[in-house]
This record gives sequence, structure tokens and C-alpha cells, in this order.
Amino acid sequence: MGPPEARILLADDHALVRRGLRLILDGEPDFTVVAEVGDGAEAVEACSRGRVDLAVLDIAMPRMTGLQAAREIARTAPAVRMLMLSMYDNEQYFVEALKVGAVGYVLKSVADRDLVEACRAAMRGEPFHYPGTSTALVRDYIQRRRQGERLPDTLLTPREEEVVKLIAEGHSTKDIAETLFISVKTVDRHRANALQKLGMHDRVDLTRFAIRSGLVEP
Repeated sequence: MGPPEARILLADDHALVRRGLRLILDGEPDFTVVAEVGDGAEAVEACSRGRVDLAVLDIAMPRMTGLQAAREIARTAPAVRMLMLSMYDNEQYFVEALKVGAVGYVLKSVADRDLVEACRAAMRGEPFHYPGTSTALVRDYIQRRRQGERLPDTLLTPREEEVVKLIAEGHSTKDIAETLFISVKTVDRHRANALQKLGMHDRVDLTRFAIRSGLVEP
């Protein structure tokens, strides 16, 4: 006897995408697709009826996004595991997906390669993520969420953190470049990435963030 079949819901506003995903999953003996829906609100409704083990949710859907749906499903049907699908290799989306309770994030462009593995990981309760993010970071994030700790607003890379710390301490771009043995252009890129991930605009915002997250002493 193998493991029981996981009952899967597919939520994507493109019927063609759903059909492709269904073909991938229906070929596996341990999966059965029990529902297909075209938006987040329908996904929430389907999960609340109790016949779903795993919801595969597209991040960008009309009416209610996958992220909004995931937040609602986590509240109304907490037993359902969730996996996010996206066209975009975007770390911030991945962080948001973790925040709302999803355990994985799969890029549509590689769904044929990664989806089955991601679904199996989700059913085991393990994180699955695109390669840009370290597993240790993700496990730590999920662990902290389970323990009810306040989560960081983003997953900055160690290098981005270093740059933010030095900016907050008042160093110029040129100083930072010399300290870290990188070019001024690279410092600017790290700064821009950090600002974008944190949804911030300037040095003052970054300094506040650095103090709040313990990178520098107030």
C-alpha cells in the first residue's frame, strides 16, 4: 500500500495553464486533482467544503489574488497545505507567500520540472522554494512563524544587510565600497535591491529598519 492520494485543488485564471498543471499531476499515482477554479474566492470556497488536502494557487488572479486566498484558507481551512505559483522569480512574492502560510513557491516556467516535487514536499510539510533563497533561511522563517514570533519584513541577503548596516551607520557609498571591497556600482545595486524589497525610499527609512531589526544600535 502506497501513501493515500493527496486531493489537489488547482486555482489559476487561465484554463490552459490549469489543464497543463492537471496533466502533470494526474500522471502521478499519489495525486488526484479534485477541483479546478479560476480565482481566489472560488479557491477559498472549494477548500472550505473540506475535500482538499493541497491547494495550488496562482499568485496573480482576478477578484481575489492567490495571496489573499491563501490568507483566508489558512484561517478557514487550516488543514489545507498551500503552494504558490508565479510567473515571476521574485523573492518578495516568496516572502509574502510564506507570511500567508504557504509552504512552497513554484515558477510556472519550470512547473513541469518542479511541481510534482513541490507538491510532495508540501504534503510532507517541508518548504519548497526556487533556488535563489537559502533553505536554512526558509526553515528558520517557517519555524518562527509556527512559534508565533514577529517575522522580518523581508529576506535580505547577507551582503544587502551589510550594506544597509553601513548606510545606517552613516557611511558614504564610496566608504562602503572600500570597506566591502566592491565597486560603488555594486553598493548602489545592493542599496536599490534592499529598498525595493523593504518597500522603502531613502537612507532614513533604511536606518529605521536597521535599528528595528537590530543591525545597528540606536
